[in-house]
Order: sequence, then structure tokens, then C-alpha cells
Amino acid sequence: MPQPITRVVLATHNPKKLAELRRIADAAGADLTVVGLDEVGAFPEPAETEDTFEGNALIKARAACAATGLPALADDSGLEVDVLNRMPGVRTARWAGAKASDEANRRLVLAQVDDVPEGRRTARFVCAVALVLPDGREDVVTAALEGRLAFEESGSNGFGYDPIFIADGQSVTNANLTPDQKDAISHRGQAVRAMVGRIVQMNEETR
Repeated sequence: MPQPITRVVLATHNPKKLAELRRIADAAGADLTVVGLDEVGAFPEPAETEDTFEGNALIKARAACAATGLPALADDSGLEVDVLNRMPGVRTARWAGAKASDEANRRLVLAQVDDVPEGRRTARFVCAVALVLPDGREDVVTAALEGRLAFEESGSNGFGYDPIFIADGQSVTNANLTPDQKDAISHRGQAVRAMVGRIVQMNEETR
């Protein structure tokens, strides 16, 4: 019989993503201990070679599970800008170059849509969250947050492209929202909540 999932490794070195998952898991009432890659032994991290968010999330989760022996969660997320043919897409984190900063990526996107009017600046954040278990089971959920690009950066909360993205129903960028406000609507918040719900359901089925 499958064992309950009580401890998972999140395949990230990003402390903000780790804190976000812990907040959402706690809010969902999941009895789940979440550790990041900095809390487990180092291992060779795989290249993200897939052309979909789902594929890259699975690559990372499989590697973390194989290296640690723990149930592993990984996300792959990015920004799709309609006038850029839904790019940056899976290249979101390295849009301005392999080692580009968040600021450089944001500047490049804003420059590329500099002459695009507000009505055509539609975009979305997409997030795929993958779960890989030591017994071979795998699951992936995907969620999106629709919105538009701002004309300039605003706000100091969040990370990545948050300072230039205004979600549908909002008048300010994601970087002006509180963590709780952002969690309630964000692509990652939606996907993580769905995955945590599936973990809770799996654990109930083991009783």
C-alpha cells in the first residue's frame, strides 16, 4: 500500500518559492514538511530541455526524487506575451541571456512591446507543478493567470516579472500586491493549491 506523503523536496533554490509553497500548504491544512534543494545533499541538476512547462517541471521533479529518495515537487513557470507569439514562454528566466537578471529580462520585454497600445498588451503567467513519487507515480497540474503588461515597472514585492504584470481584475502590478493577495490569484498559487489538494487526497486514500 502506498505510504502517506509527509515530507517533500521542492526542486528549487529560490527561498521565495519555498516560502510560498509552505504558506499554501499550511493554509490548506496539509501536514507536510517542505524542504528546498539547499537543505538536501547537492546533486547534478538537469538541463531544462523540454519545450513545455509541464515537461520541464517533470524533468526537475524526477531528478530531485531520484537524488533524494523523497517525494519531489517542481514547478516550471513563465510569461506568455501574445504580441510576442506567446514568448518568452519556457525561456522566461533567460530571455535576456543565460545568466540574465530579473531586471534585465523585464527591461527586454518592455522594450519589445514599447510601441504596443494597452489593448494589445495581453499576457499571462503559466505554471506547471509536477509531483514525482519514489514508487514511480507522477502527476502534473497547470494553471494560468491572465492579465496585461504595464508600461513601466512598479512595486517591490514578488519577483521575476511581477513588477510589469497587471492581473485581470487588478489596477496595480503583482509586485504591489501583498503575498496573501498574490497567492490568492497567482498562477503558481493556483497550481500549488491544486497539487497540495491532490497530495491531501492521496494521503486520505492511504488510511
